[in-house]
Amino acid sequence: MPLLEFTALLVLATAMSFSPGPNTTLSTALAANRGLPAAMRFVCAVPVGWTLLLLLCAGGVGAMVAAAPALQWAIKAMGIGYLLYLAFKLARSARLAQADAARLTVGFWQGVALQFVNIKAWLLALTIVGGWVAGRPDVLPRLAVVVPVMLFFAFASNLLYAATGALLRHWLAQGARLLWFNRAMAAVLVLTAAWMVNA
Repeated sequence: MPLLEFTALLVLATAMSFSPGPNTTLSTALAANRGLPAAMRFVCAVPVGWTLLLLLCAGGVGAMVAAAPALQWAIKAMGIGYLLYLAFKLARSARLAQADAARLTVGFWQGVALQFVNIKAWLLALTIVGGWVAGRPDVLPRLAVVVPVMLFFAFASNLLYAATGALLRHWLAQGARLLWFNRAMAAVLVLTAAWMVNA
């Protein structure tokens, strides 16, 4: 892959991975409520799910989804519903003791599955496949470059957000700070869901 294309890939990966979205919001909220070790299952699930989505898009599933408006709406509807469900659960957690497995948990396989209903993940996967992979004679060598880069960015961005949430954990334990933090994170999820309606 030429250096200019690789640089453009890095710029896109940085902008898309480190901007707030469902994954980074959940990473932050999980670590703030339950600590960094509990958030790591989700942090590790994001790159796995995202890589599977990217490979499916490269294999032609992305073109099928792009050509089927009903399928696009089904993915959107599931993603919006799940984000609103998580926002509801998050907005009700007022104390660290309440943020237990029954109230705020997104496990590894849920994190993997979330990528398939995350419209931001679909848009990024389709953009990368369309711009850097599809229609090229060297598809496999390009995937061998793109996949590790995107794995790194998906992991690094979510780890950074989770570490930030973990650093805030003790400060948030005082008074009603955690409740307001959780409500702010829930609002970000709701706004993301609203954005998904028009995406």
